[in-house]
Amino acid sequence: MKILSVNVGSAKPAAYANAASGTTGIEKHPVETSVHVSPPGPPGAGGSGLAGDVVCDLRSHGGDDRAVYAFAREDLDSWEHELGRPLANGTFGENLTTLGIDLRHALVGERWKVGSDVVLEVTGARIPCRTFAGRLGEKGWLRRFTQGASPGAMLRIIEPGELGVGDPIEVIHRPAHAVTVSRLFRAVTTDRAMLPGVLAAAEWMEREQLQIARTYTAKYGT
Repeated sequence: MKILSVNVGSAKPAAYANAASGTTGIEKHPVETSVHVSPPGPPGAGGSGLAGDVVCDLRSHGGDDRAVYAFAREDLDSWEHELGRPLANGTFGENLTTLGIDLRHALVGERWKVGSDVVLEVTGARIPCRTFAGRLGEKGWLRRFTQGASPGAMLRIIEPGELGVGDPIEVIHRPAHAVTVSRLFRAVTTDRAMLPGVLAAAEWMEREQLQIARTYTAKYGT
């Protein structure tokens, strides 16, 4: 399990952008150098957790709980086959293109050690939006992506630091519940009957967020 690509984007104008500015940072491209990651701040105020990466629509994206977005190369390959077109790393707006880890089965609250310094925590799934549909330009894209139930993982930064291409990913903690990214995604999109079953993850996250805030403040003084 490793990082295949680290991808960042700048603000660019687009007709499909949701941001009031008419710009979007969804067009991300791989970088060769290591990138510093750190908590960007609360939702609505903080953007991306990656230095050099831009989030334009702060109403719906970015913030500490959605600081990093990971998508699996294996899933990109599957979509390449279905769409009949090449999909480069970063095409889905992901910050990290991973290899060797099935993100559908990652647990909400699961923690990864990436490289030598960084610790990330899975917080949930990507919910597709109009900007994503505009970026792909495929008919019925939001419905197709949602039905695939393989949305990639949103991540919180527990330990900041540097990460780069080829850095190994090690799962260092799995919480005591069975709520996976795919299960949570389905519960909030296509199968609302599943919602009661994902409450265990919600309760766990509330407790964990409080503990994270206390630990981070003690360690970094912010």
